[in-house]
Amino acid sequence: MKIVRTLSTLLIFCALAACTTEVAVPKGEPSFYRSMAQPGAQLDAAAAASMISGYRANNNLPPLTLDPELMRLATQQAEIMAKRDKLDHAAGRPFNSRLKAAGYDARTAAENIGAGYHTLAEAFSGWRDSPSHRTNMLLKGATRMGIAAVYTPSSKYKVYWALILAEPDDRRG
Repeated sequence: MKIVRTLSTLLIFCALAACTTEVAVPKGEPSFYRSMAQPGAQLDAAAAASMISGYRANNNLPPLTLDPELMRLATQQAEIMAKRDKLDHAAGRPFNSRLKAAGYDARTAAENIGAGYHTLAEAFSGWRDSPSHRTNMLLKGATRMGIAAVYTPSSKYKVYWALILAEPDDRRG
């Protein structure tokens, strides 16, 4: 009987302690659910790198790091598509020509573009569910990436996306 009373007291104490424990509740929604379809929206590129790297890890591939030059090139591509209101890998110049003109030496590289996805989560899911885009996200050897989302209120799509993945040559490290 004494054991039951002691256990009961212990359980009550634990239950009360659990009631007073503070739990950290994140403020706002995760950045990958943030709408890019609004003025001033900022893409969380680190969250994108983490999300895509996690997907790659699940497929036994190395993680990606953000590359400033690829970020710049992705931004340029998203901006030109938004300006022309046209989803097109060759908007401006073809992908390989853009890399070469920028002096970006890569052993291999791939580009995903998209339009109409309002959040990073939507863009990622769309690319993951498309065989050709999934192949690009799972590009063997890729270790670097750049990503951009550009809002254009006059477009039916509202947001244009560009993602570039690359395996730099030996000179880039």
